[in-house]
Amino acid sequence: MAERTNSWSLGTALRGMFARKTIDEQTWTDLEDALLSADFGPDIADAVVTDLRAKVDRYRTTDPTDLQRMLRETLEERFTRLDSTLHLSNRPAVVLVVGVNGVGKTTTIGKFAKFLTNYGRTVVVGAADTFRAAAVEQLATWAERGGASIVRPQQQGQDPASVAFQTVERAQRDGIEIVLIDTAGRLQTKSGLMDELGKIRRVIEKQEPIAEVLLVLDATTGQNGLAQAEAFIQHAGVTGLVLTKLDGSAKGGFVLAVQEKTGIPIKLVGQGEGIGDLTGFTPHVFVQNLVG
Repeated sequence: MAERTNSWSLGTALRGMFARKTIDEQTWTDLEDALLSADFGPDIADAVVTDLRAKVDRYRTTDPTDLQRMLRETLEERFTRLDSTLHLSNRPAVVLVVGVNGVGKTTTIGKFAKFLTNYGRTVVVGAADTFRAAAVEQLATWAERGGASIVRPQQQGQDPASVAFQTVERAQRDGIEIVLIDTAGRLQTKSGLMDELGKIRRVIEKQEPIAEVLLVLDATTGQNGLAQAEAFIQHAGVTGLVLTKLDGSAKGGFVLAVQEKTGIPIKLVGQGEGIGDLTGFTPHVFVQNLVG
């Protein structure tokens, strides 16, 4: 495989390949190397190349621009097997945000609030990660930047489920449309963490149905980050994934790899540090940016 540098991007690698005059064996080698370098993983990279070889043979083409179009179509078809739509039609629509500490969960909530307020929605954030006072303050800062109000614990160490209850109650009372509940990312045991999330769910569901459970993953940690999040995937009723710190060119393959491995759709992607750098996941647009 070609040496990977900090400036490497899938789009650049593919543009060079598709600018050649014909499709030959070197094309297939370079394409597989490029997909592996972009974190598609060996299984997906092999499947995509095998599929494209068959299409090239079927249509008897040697034109690299045909291959570029076929690659876009193949990737888009795989991305769209799962529904990336956010289901937020309930009023209030309650969203649990889960994930291990350090993935950018708190900042993601602020960015998601901004994303929603940009569409004219009113948002309240519940600080149900009550074990770390610093987490509450950080969340309050990001909620304010995102244009959302916040419900804080009334004392440090308050039962997280009671904070979640008060947040939904606030939304019901004030007619706030969207509720985002922050949750703890680390306790002494996985079972303790899942028990806490289960309690939060039960308390909320006595008031309102839960619209989404969004799991935040750090794209830069790749498969390691996915392994850390397995307990959430197995036990937390996750309905959608949020990828943070995503360099769309260099790490784009991880988006497909994580979706296919978990069977859970990507619903939001964060590609920068700014308050406006979180967007809904649109497979067609993503593939166009990825492949060119």
